[in-house]
Amino acid sequence: MTQSMPGSTTPPGWYPDPSDPRFVRWWDGRAWTAQQAPAQFQGPGQFQAPVQPPRPELSPETPVYNPFIWAITLLPLLSILFLLTWQPEFRMITTRQGVTTMDPFSMYTPSYFLLMGSSFLSYGLSVLFAFLDRQRLLKSGVVRPFHWAWAFLSAIVYVIGRSVIVNKVAPKRGLWPVWASIAVFVISMVITGIWMSNFMQSMYSQLAYSVST
Repeated sequence: MTQSMPGSTTPPGWYPDPSDPRFVRWWDGRAWTAQQAPAQFQGPGQFQAPVQPPRPELSPETPVYNPFIWAITLLPLLSILFLLTWQPEFRMITTRQGVTTMDPFSMYTPSYFLLMGSSFLSYGLSVLFAFLDRQRLLKSGVVRPFHWAWAFLSAIVYVIGRSVIVNKVAPKRGLWPVWASIAVFVISMVITGIWMSNFMQSMYSQLAYSVST
């Protein structure tokens, strides 16, 4: 049943099925679709918790990916790039008490502040891109997409929740951002591990040189 109502401005949603009042049918804003669900029933004096109707499936031609979701998955690499530029120089100082110790301010180089700034920037951009991604999904016809505010908790939480819902309305699609996030995490851990190894070696060698001189 796909008959339309000319001139109708009824927004997309679930409405009583004109052919069977026991069901509700999805109206896409232009015509009735094949998506159907049982109508809620409430007898006299009975209370029934509201039941959310199932989300209608998207057509195979409807895109489920956009630049915003890919930006969210790749943003962690920004901090990794700035991490590689941070090469602190460790110096030894002698306190007033005559104790030789490492200068705690020697590690605060411009690259360090760029690294810290990139972390805050990535967090803010993740929230912004999550909002824009959800708006794009709504325009594509996804009903009740994962809320963008979950990105305040963690970008990966939004990516997983978003992918699960998109996969429900677009079977066999929508999970690539999860796999991309896993790949980014593995790459980040490998690069960070290598950097930490070089960092420790550099620190020990510089401290040993400072003590000997």
